[in-house]
Amino acid sequence: MQKMENRYSHSPADIQHYSTEQLREEFLVPQVFVPGEIQLVYTHHDRMIFGGVTPTTETLEIVLDQELGVEYFLERRELGVINIGGPGTIEIEGQTEAMHKQDGYYIGKETRNVRFASVDPADPAKFYLSSTPAHHKYPNVKITLTDLTPMETGEQLSLNKRKIYQYIHPNVCESCQLQMGYTILEPGSAWNTMPCHTHERRMEAYVYFDLAEDARVFHLMGKPDETKHLVVSCEQAVISPSWSIHSGVGTSHYSFIWAMCGENITYTDMDMVSMTQLK
Repeated sequence: MQKMENRYSHSPADIQHYSTEQLREEFLVPQVFVPGEIQLVYTHHDRMIFGGVTPTTETLEIVLDQELGVEYFLERRELGVINIGGPGTIEIEGQTEAMHKQDGYYIGKETRNVRFASVDPADPAKFYLSSTPAHHKYPNVKITLTDLTPMETGEQLSLNKRKIYQYIHPNVCESCQLQMGYTILEPGSAWNTMPCHTHERRMEAYVYFDLAEDARVFHLMGKPDETKHLVVSCEQAVISPSWSIHSGVGTSHYSFIWAMCGENITYTDMDMVSMTQLK
């Protein structure tokens, strides 16, 4: 089964008077991984599609021809995939490759056939994916965590010691506008970034995971001078508009996948926000 939900764009003024439930309805994706299903969100912020593919007994394939006005899903799109579940496989144009936990893939536009499967239905793969419009075909590239050199940043004193693995990034593979990566917080750390920042030239989406059932992440969003927050559980996702800060603090350490798209793929292209600006 495949489901895709539309989420529309908002300005900062739109959310000024949102209740907690309204904010969650617009920016939180409460269920990303459903066994045997494809769960997708089409956000009109830069037209990113993101979500989860969780195959069990059957192979799953994304079909979005009528919804996108194309013959096949990636006719005019590129795709990033990272597996955060059990062992699985990905079949691309008839070629099958193993996808263990933390394995990723960049798949360029004009790739017709992409199929997802799990090795063990009782321990299914959980393929988190992000897709953005693309103007050029770049080579498909498999990316494993062990092949990447992490950016080690933060410090224990400020509770934000973490490793950032850049999967889809100019240092690793070429893409049109998609960037995607995996951040792992060290035990004892809770902040994923603070001081925070915005980047007006691109939006972002996150999925938080590796959290205990009773743990939570407080995801901060909104304009720097009018912040709001979402309380996020394990394997839930968040849409972050370009005008919004995107910082979070957990009740324990956790991991998350970030995906960005827009008119600039420079990772460090961000506008830092001073702590004194936050309200």
